[in-house]
Amino acid sequence: MHHLLCSVIVSAIVSAATLTSLAVAPAFAQDYPNKPIRLIVPFPPAGTVDPVTRILAEVMSKSLGQQIVIENKPGANGNVGTTEAVRAAPDGYTFVVASSGSLATNPALYKTMPFDVKKDLLPVALYANVPNILVVHPSLPVNTLGEFSTYVKANSGKLNFGSSGNGSSMHLAGELYRKMTDTQMTHVPYAQVGQATTDLIGGQLQLMFQLVPGVAQHVRKGSVKAIAVLAPKRIAALPDVPTSAEAGMPGLESSAWFGILAPAGTPRPIIDRMNREINAALKDPSLLKRYVDFGADVLGGTPEEFARFHDAELKKWAEVVKFSGAKID
Repeated sequence: MHHLLCSVIVSAIVSAATLTSLAVAPAFAQDYPNKPIRLIVPFPPAGTVDPVTRILAEVMSKSLGQQIVIENKPGANGNVGTTEAVRAAPDGYTFVVASSGSLATNPALYKTMPFDVKKDLLPVALYANVPNILVVHPSLPVNTLGEFSTYVKANSGKLNFGSSGNGSSMHLAGELYRKMTDTQMTHVPYAQVGQATTDLIGGQLQLMFQLVPGVAQHVRKGSVKAIAVLAPKRIAALPDVPTSAEAGMPGLESSAWFGILAPAGTPRPIIDRMNREINAALKDPSLLKRYVDFGADVLGGTPEEFARFHDAELKKWAEVVKFSGAKID
């Protein structure tokens, strides 16, 4: 009898504990957030990632009822700010923006990384994608990707392509092209990408695999000639420019993509709540218009989809980095 009573009590305690834990998770998410959220952008307050992220944070702050405070912590191609996020308390009040550079190419470029991109961070959601576009100086006698490839082969080693630096998406887009076509071109890294674009317009460079926002206005003016967008679909900012797939090179895809991650250990209900908020914000009409004007595509999706996409990107760019020989110590 005594044993029976004990087992009933134990069973009741276990059931109560289970019910309590089930009740706590949704309550935890419902009460969240009750103070401002810090979003670390590990890049300078310029370029592409910062404005695209601020547009998203503005919409999310309204729906969350708490301010998303953006902190720019640049350095080491995103590693400095990301390390700070990894070390933050996993309480749902610190998140970090990751780019294709900081999350997919840095592990291949750097001899040692200050964190593990898979173990120390939890994916929340992808939110934006800014494709690279192959643009050439108007004097080049080419109008299609096929003509361009023929010209590159006929002028092996004579053409210079500019980028925003070793290991940048612009540099690795060029290396991906070289890897796919077995061609020779000279990479010229710039400290200021604006200067590279100026040199392209001036004819000191023959081509660039530039990000769309940095070159779209020059394409419209005719200062440079657009050959192909390195993306699976055409972009609203330059709808007349064919994709690399349409031009016969479906594997030639390169973009700067952006996602939000949390420090490992952040509770799943908080990850899910933030994921829902990001996906809802990406349907906001004002955000969509501003993204199109900027030259960015909307992404979204689940944390699991982000993780799978990240795995594929790690593999793809590790091979391109190895082919290029690029290293950052």
